[in-house]
Amino acid sequence: MTASSTFNTNFKQYLETTQFKGSAIPAGLQELLLAVSHTCSTLSHEVAQGALIGLLGSAGTGNVQGEVQQKLDVIANDLLIDGVQGCRSLAGLASEEMEFPLPVQGTGDYLLLFDPLDGSSNIDVNVSIGTIFSVLKKQDPTASLQTTDFLLSGRHQVAAGYVVYGPQTTMALTLGEGVVMFTLNKVTGEFVLIKHAVEIAHSTKEFAINMSNMRHWAEPVRRYVDECLAGVSGERDKDFNMRWIASMVADVHRVLSRGGVFMYPWDQREPHKPGKLRLMYEANPMSFLVEQAGGASTNGEQLIMDMIPTELHERVSVMLGSKEEIERLQQYHAQA
Repeated sequence: MTASSTFNTNFKQYLETTQFKGSAIPAGLQELLLAVSHTCSTLSHEVAQGALIGLLGSAGTGNVQGEVQQKLDVIANDLLIDGVQGCRSLAGLASEEMEFPLPVQGTGDYLLLFDPLDGSSNIDVNVSIGTIFSVLKKQDPTASLQTTDFLLSGRHQVAAGYVVYGPQTTMALTLGEGVVMFTLNKVTGEFVLIKHAVEIAHSTKEFAINMSNMRHWAEPVRRYVDECLAGVSGERDKDFNMRWIASMVADVHRVLSRGGVFMYPWDQREPHKPGKLRLMYEANPMSFLVEQAGGASTNGEQLIMDMIPTELHERVSVMLGSKEEIERLQQYHAQA
């Protein structure tokens, strides 16, 4: 496909014409993904308006994890629910902002999980934020919806992606056969294909982590970062750059776009918590994308995609990106 023909392919056309594992993408999955993309197009407009329509600042409420919700957190969650509830292919949905799953009127067997607005603490300072989503299949389509229907490993995902609201609004998507990217044409309101077969370089000279927490990390993570900071005079024999946006969707988008490593590890301030990020809404969909682009993702002890969740809002340590670096981090954790 040439560059000119790529930019003439919108998301609907892509879903209708792409062969997935030798056959067309199921109509029900097309319907659901289109509904998500249309909602994110609307949300992109809301995010861009910000203070002009009074959407900045705290909503004065907390989510199920006790975190302060921003006004746009609430709006994004409501928009996504309204945008997909009419999908006949959808059996139920779950959100980082809601305590329990929500059954819908559809007769299908797809389950949607989403973080409606990742990085929302950055809204007021105009830093890139985004929406992360994951699609599973309900194991028993005839039974009533239960929380346990969602508690499947990341290997069960049939689709995953994110939309990052930045200088451009860009969507990354995987159906299990590579990663593609689309950018929103704000004139037509359509997502247009811009990249086929996104790949993450196996090696890198760039890492992303919140250095202010260094004193709280486990020894394997400190060892890895110390080596990166030592540069050409240290064991790694090369200089590294550090980046940190504090918006997972933006940091991972950079990794997919030019390689690197993103780390949000366990730390000793809350030793009973295995990590900060949510397995079902953030770690699994991002790990699916990263693996499909040739990278890897781990919590230090095992591949994130292999983890069996025990609760809907389970937290996890996350290290993902260029494969050689993730293998090194796994090695250091094994040695420790």
